[in-house]
Amino acid sequence: MTEQENAPDSRKVIYAAIVANLGIAAAKFTVAALTGSAAMLAEGIHSAVDTGNELLLLVGEKIAARKPDARHPFGYGKAVYFWALIVALSVFSLGGGLSIVHGIHSLRAPEPLGDPTWNYVVLGVAFLFEGYSWNVSRRALNGKRKPGASLWQTVRASKDASTFTVFIEDSAALLGIVVAALGIWLGHLFDNPYIDPAASIAIGLLLVGAAFTLARETGALLLGESVGVEQTGKLKEVFRADPAIETVGQLMTMQLGPEDVLLTAAVRFKRGMRIDEVDLAIARLERAVEELDPAITRVYFEAAALRSAMR
Repeated sequence: MTEQENAPDSRKVIYAAIVANLGIAAAKFTVAALTGSAAMLAEGIHSAVDTGNELLLLVGEKIAARKPDARHPFGYGKAVYFWALIVALSVFSLGGGLSIVHGIHSLRAPEPLGDPTWNYVVLGVAFLFEGYSWNVSRRALNGKRKPGASLWQTVRASKDASTFTVFIEDSAALLGIVVAALGIWLGHLFDNPYIDPAASIAIGLLLVGAAFTLARETGALLLGESVGVEQTGKLKEVFRADPAIETVGQLMTMQLGPEDVLLTAAVRFKRGMRIDEVDLAIARLERAVEELDPAITRVYFEAAALRSAMR
């Protein structure tokens, strides 16, 4: 699967999240203004930030779709990881930071408790919309889920930053809605105006945790994460099985994009092979690697491996 072929699935996930968050943010801000709920305002900020974040992910997807050129011979695939990292910083500062600051400010001078009915209505609708967006990203992740792997393990192994970013954001959003509803309900149950602002702080801390998770995952990909130990082991078996290979040394991989991997192979061809035989062996190995993992679009052999075959 090429970068362009993978893009439609990622963009479908992003578009679903944008539609959900735009409507939810408007409703939350309206109700927060009417009721004075700090937790509802924190939720509104969260949804507005998420909407902006999805737009940033679309920017990354568009740049990543560019063809390689002289300045970027390996393409622009890592643009997705860069903008996903920016999203993580946005969730941390604008989402988590503003929610915590607003919660602390409200604790100092809490708003009087008002009728919470509209809060519950909007939170319920928001949960349905967020649940829809979350389910779209979940299905996209499940499409690449290995047998026996948990959903979280699939997120950790995923190289599609757009999809797992939306999934993590939506997971945090669903938990945030639950926290906001509990804060409003408990505040009215105990007639305590301080519980609602405390819920706002809790939502902020939840978003900070989501931001750190996103930064860890996208940062590793941006730095050049490998395909993993298990997949590298399978690649070594492919090389060892070829009759032209005498020994297999180090295989190094680097993720250049969600469906774009670079592989360098330190192998020793059997001595005495003719140039045409080496060419045929290289072509055969490239086909075998592509069959194992279509994302590996570039295979390079170290010069020492080629020289050893000519001796």
